[in-house]
Amino acid sequence: MTPPHADEQDALAPPLRERPSRLIDVAVALLLLVADAVIVVVAVALHVVVGLSRMHSPDAPSTARSSDIPVLALLVVWGVPAVAAVGAVVHARLRMPVTAVVQGLFTLACTFLAVVWTRMLLS
Repeated sequence: MTPPHADEQDALAPPLRERPSRLIDVAVALLLLVADAVIVVVAVALHVVVGLSRMHSPDAPSTARSSDIPVLALLVVWGVPAVAAVGAVVHARLRMPVTAVVQGLFTLACTFLAVVWTRMLLS
């Protein structure tokens, strides 16, 4: 068999993705930055409200146990950083470096908040 010609090889190769323009990358990054900031502010506000509602006086016996924590709550708490990480990887694969960095920082913030939420729920 003879090897295929260069034109046939180009036709068989998958087309390379074009990189989005830098302006689109920055615009999407700014849009996601605003959305991520709102999500983090709401999560912190919820943490404060839930934390204050779970506080009890030092004289009262502790009735809450870690087994009382619903699994769904922990799945939601740890699902958000997982989804954020997937978003960062997707934007990196789309060759949008600015957006990928913004989503990576959001993933770090979500992971920190998930640790804080988990500690609060288990205490």
